[in-house]
Amino acid sequence: MNLFNEIVQAKKQLNGVVQVTPLAENLNISDEFDATILLKREDLQVVRSYKIRGAYNKMSSLSDAEKSQGIVCASAGNHAQGVAYSCNLLQIQGVIYMPKTTPKQKIKQVQLFGKSFVEIVLVGDTFDDAYASAVEFATENYKKFIHPFDDFKVIAGQGTVGLEILSAFEKPIDYIFVPIGGGGLAAGLSTVFKELSPKTKIIGVEPLGAPAMKTAIENGNNAPLETIDKFVDGAAVKQVGDLTFNICKENLDDIILVPEGKVCTTILRLYNEEAMVVEPAGALTIAALDFYKDKIKGKNVVCIVSGSNNDIERTAEIKERSLLYEGLMHYFMVQFPQRPGALKEFVNTILGEDDDITYFQFAKKTSREVGSVIVGLELKNKTDIEPIKANMKQHGFEYRYLNEKEDLYSQLINN
Repeated sequence: MNLFNEIVQAKKQLNGVVQVTPLAENLNISDEFDATILLKREDLQVVRSYKIRGAYNKMSSLSDAEKSQGIVCASAGNHAQGVAYSCNLLQIQGVIYMPKTTPKQKIKQVQLFGKSFVEIVLVGDTFDDAYASAVEFATENYKKFIHPFDDFKVIAGQGTVGLEILSAFEKPIDYIFVPIGGGGLAAGLSTVFKELSPKTKIIGVEPLGAPAMKTAIENGNNAPLETIDKFVDGAAVKQVGDLTFNICKENLDDIILVPEGKVCTTILRLYNEEAMVVEPAGALTIAALDFYKDKIKGKNVVCIVSGSNNDIERTAEIKERSLLYEGLMHYFMVQFPQRPGALKEFVNTILGEDDDITYFQFAKKTSREVGSVIVGLELKNKTDIEPIKANMKQHGFEYRYLNEKEDLYSQLINN
């Protein structure tokens, strides 16, 4: 099978179904990096992500018998919405398996796009649980399983993003940054660029806490990761596809790992400065530019903004992770003297005038003389933390710094 030819055919199949999303220069980011930074706005698709491309291309290729039998998929988000929308357009009955932990907003969106053509089944606590149940159900009921990334038709659909980019920008593209989850978009897009723009450097971007593709390529073996940070949910998988692995290991010039906190800073910046609402996976490529700032200076650079399905309920967590990454949020377990005026003394002698207590919780009383208090401080400048530590030592406030103790921090703050 010639994947590039499949992508060309997929573009014809998707004509009139998916939007040709804008490829526009972002002046603020271009100025920051002294480069021409173009954003491919897949967050503006009708289902707010590129996933509709692969889902529709796969489902429209099914035989009449397969369509009448119905389809099955597993997803915690964007793929489910793409499949649901395709079910409605093609009038195919679909069963969509999602983890029980899926936010209600995403479940509602899937039902909204699929209408009467989809049935949602909530099972298990993770995507892996939902995936296993979906595959079993599809096999037992002779229904086609629509894989989120490890399928040539799906990869071909995602690859149409690359064709649109090259038709929209006439100058040579020096770098393109593409997010990687299971690898469908990266595999399809890189195939297009290797064929039509071979001098373009193709840079994959993964979350630091879920480096499935980078690890697989470095090890030469597509084995699953034992654990991942699920925060960048659109790009956090334990194992990439076998098809996508084989394509990406040949086509990608580099893979960058971006800390989740850096992603959060980028999400907030895009909202505040550009009025753009992006999900964590959608911010990955823009967050990665910092790691390539010397190489991209003066170059034409494309970043794929993959989606905007972000839950407003996550805003507090996004801000918290951003502040921690930027060195502006700090947590301590402080031994407070059990006497009147101790808190006033702490505020007046330990903190600067711009420092703010955002969290204060008694953990336990260790004796009549002292009690353990969890204190969260938000700073205006990250350099202010060292004077605070010095002041606590000088004034006899014993403390443990929780930012450097991840297990203890998670137990005391996140629970």
